[in-house]
This record gives sequence, C-alpha cells and structure tokens, in this order.
Amino acid sequence: MPCQTPPGPGSRPEPARALLTLTMHGKLLPLASLYLVQGLPYGLQSGLLPILLRARGLSLTRVGLAKGLYAPWLFKLAWAPLVDRRGSPRTWLTLSTAALGLVCGLLAALPPNQASQDALPATVMGLLLLLNLGAAVQDVALDTLAVQLLDPAELGPGNTVQVVAYKLGAALAGGGLLVLLPTLSWPLVFVLLAATYWLAAALAWTAPALHQLPWPRPSEHTPHLQDLLAAPETLWTAGFVLTYKLGEQGAGSLFPLFLLDHGASAPELGLWNGLGAVACSITGSSLGGALLARHWEPLLLLRSVLQLRLGGLACQTALLFYLDTPGASVGPGTLLRGAALLSLCLQHFLGGLVTTATFTVMMHCSQLAPRALQATHYSLLATLELLGKLLMGALAGMLADGLGPHPCFTVFLVLSALPLLDLSLAPSTLA
Repeated sequence: MPCQTPPGPGSRPEPARALLTLTMHGKLLPLASLYLVQGLPYGLQSGLLPILLRARGLSLTRVGLAKGLYAPWLFKLAWAPLVDRRGSPRTWLTLSTAALGLVCGLLAALPPNQASQDALPATVMGLLLLLNLGAAVQDVALDTLAVQLLDPAELGPGNTVQVVAYKLGAALAGGGLLVLLPTLSWPLVFVLLAATYWLAAALAWTAPALHQLPWPRPSEHTPHLQDLLAAPETLWTAGFVLTYKLGEQGAGSLFPLFLLDHGASAPELGLWNGLGAVACSITGSSLGGALLARHWEPLLLLRSVLQLRLGGLACQTALLFYLDTPGASVGPGTLLRGAALLSLCLQHFLGGLVTTATFTVMMHCSQLAPRALQATHYSLLATLELLGKLLMGALAGMLADGLGPHPCFTVFLVLSALPLLDLSLAPSTLA
C-alpha cells in the first residue's frame, strides 16, 4: 500500500474534523476486519502446521518443504492485472473470501488420521495449496481496494491497520489455535475458520464504505518486466528486499523446532512463538512507524536495527550451542528456558522494526517509478520480498538436516550480516 506523508489538517473547524474522523473510521474498521482475516492462512501454516508435522515425526527437511504451499503468493503478478481489469476489487474480494470459507469447510470434512506418523494426505495438502491461492487473490483485491479507498490523509492510519490486523490474524490462527488444539479437534478448527471467512465475505459485500469505489477503467498499457526494472533504484531495492530476511527467516523457522526437540511443549511454543512473538512483532512495527513519523531516515533506522538483529541472532546461536551440552535443559523453571523464550520475542520485535523500515524504502522506490507503473512496481518488490522469506523458510530444514544445527545457524549469521553490507551501497535517493 502506498505510503505518503499526509497533509496537516490546518485550521479545519472541529465539526468538519469530527466528520472526517467518523468517515475514516467507517473505512478503517472494515479494512481492519478484512486484513485480520487475511492473516489467518499465514498464521495457520507458519505457526500451526510446522508444529503439527514435527509432532507427527516428520524430518526438518519435510517440515521446511511444506512451505512450498505458499507458492501461489509468488505469482500475484500473474493475476493482479486480471483483478485490475475485470470486475471491481470488492467483487474479487468477496468471491475470494467466500471461496476460502468453502476450502476450510472441505478441510473440516477431511481430517487427517491423528494416529498416523506419515505426512498429511495429498488431498489435505492440495486443499491447503488452494487455501493459499484464494488468500493470494484476496491479498491483491484487498490491497487494490485499500489504495483506491483511502484518502492521502488516511494512508498513515491505513498502513498501521494493515500491519497490526494482519499480524493479529496470523497470531490467532498460529499460536491461538495451537494452544487450543488439545481442546479443539481438526474439524472444529476448520469449521470455525470457514464461518469466519463467510462472515468476512458478507462484510466485504455489504460494508457501506466499500461501495464508494468507482468501477475500474481498462488500462491501455500492460507493463513489462523491463519497464519495472528500468525505474530508478529498482535493482538495488530488489536485491535488498530479496535478501534482508534470509538469516532471520531461517533461524526463526528452526529455533522453535529445536526447542521442541529439547523438551519444550507444543502448546507453550504456540503461546510464545505465536501470540507472544506476534505481539512483539506488532510492537516493533508500531515503534518503527513512530520513529519514521519523527523523521528518522529509513536507511539510517535500518542500519541500526539490523546491527541489533545480528547481535540478537548471535545470542540465540550461543543458546543453541549450549543446549547440546550435557545437563542443559529448557524444562519449566530453568534459566535457559526463559532465555530461549526471551530470544524468540526479541528477534520478532526487531524483525517488526526491520520490516516497517524496509517496506517504507520499497514504497519510496515505487514512488520514483512512473505513475502508471507504481502499483505493479510495488507488487514486484513485494513478491521478491516474499520470495526471499519463503526460500529460506523452505530450505532451512534441509540445511539443518544436511549440515547440522551449529553450522546451519552459522550460515544464518553470515546471511544476516549481508544486508548491512548492502546498505553501504544504497543509493542516496532512497535516504
């Protein structure tokens, strides 16, 4: 979503300000609900699914390769022009959200055998792939709707709503459901998700604020990749967003699984690596937005936070080394357990700060592109950012199984240092 500095309200009379505030709330409340629902599939498959697969005895490689289910998110550029040109964003949003409810209903009707130690059935994995396809279409439609709906003065609050609501939805589907899983059965979990999606589809179709959107006009020009890459500073930005999360994502996907292997319980990990970690991530994102609002330069903020993130990952790596010493335990009441859980939360807090600053740089870079290319340009950068995260998330388990935990985390440290070198080459126009 584009980010611009909103103009000040000046000397607008109080009644006018109150009316504008009421109008903005009428837009932000449905957007918050829809972005919360949009975060559910990510939380389901980043927080809940890896723990379930590891608990069934799958190798780290097979757990990591399950992130290939995110593949539809990498092809958003393929159907984004279709969403732009055929029908309205509200129609696409309603249909994709209702389809997500249908997929969840099918998942509820096809629960896997809980006693089996095999991977999830191919039918279930196929439905999870369809869940990601529907969520990716929903993402394009919702972002398009938000860009068209929000006025310049509403972009700041709109971006905050987007980040916080999405992460909250991910936390509820990941950590929240994992904590409740001993109580809730697989069918009941997906029945609840299906009902949530159908309610959200009804909201998308009936919310008064979403009826304000004009019908899209056909575009006369289809942007090509060379047009996007020729935009100022695109090559540097594309390289940075592709690599800035590699080390963090690899460590973040494996460290909770290593804690599970060393005796931590799945519900406890769900609480701390789900709800607790996302709360820290939201806090970090909010702090990043506040610092940028106080005129911190994004690249300067990135340099400072990336250095802190590297130090935090070094501490987490040291904890992992210590876990393999005789007598080390993450059992209840141990100091090591507290340090491990604290390191999880710290890395998510710093990750939220890094993400906010990086997305600001991405938006700034897209604003340097020709106006007719800006939306597609930002979609390209967002796809590359996601590709970097998914790439290491999928390969991290393979690295751990092949190299062992200690060399693997050493690789993550090196990868986390690379973005600091990239920043030394950053173009001045992005400062």
